[in-house]
Amino acid sequence: MSELVKRPTIVPMRPTGSETRAASLREILAFALADESYGFPLARVREILKLPPITPVPRAPRHVLGIVSVRGVITTVVDLRRLMRVEERPPEKHARILLVDVGGEVLGALVDEVLQVHRLAEDEVELAGVVGGDLSDHVIGVGRPRTRRDQDHAGRELIVLLDPEPLFARLERG
Repeated sequence: MSELVKRPTIVPMRPTGSETRAASLREILAFALADESYGFPLARVREILKLPPITPVPRAPRHVLGIVSVRGVITTVVDLRRLMRVEERPPEKHARILLVDVGGEVLGALVDEVLQVHRLAEDEVELAGVVGGDLSDHVIGVGRPRTRRDQDHAGRELIVLLDPEPLFARLERG
């Protein structure tokens, strides 16, 4: 017969307040697009690039600016202004390309400027129930990051939180 091996009993502990808060935080990379603030989940953003030379692709959808080579990997670059039907204008010096993971594929998203990473608590995010317009399936909700100075919603920056998968699915529909 085999001998029984004594192992210590592990009792799961209730998470502390700070552990619970950390688990419920959403990390968002905020960026500017046409004087508005938007954000992607930080876990979906692989890299931020200064604007490299973009090679146009003939007969590509209007949203596609072209392709770039990132360390030997060809990546499609999409103009978020065009994709989201925002007023177009040429990129300025603060423009960046966000390399975003979209269902196992990495796409480049041209944005006007990268702002910062926000760690939003549950009470700083209003999830989208029903949002008007044809872009509603792309919107996760609205973030209202708290600053040290404000205690209520008045005066807070609004960040429209975007879900990259349905947003970039528009590329297939043209």
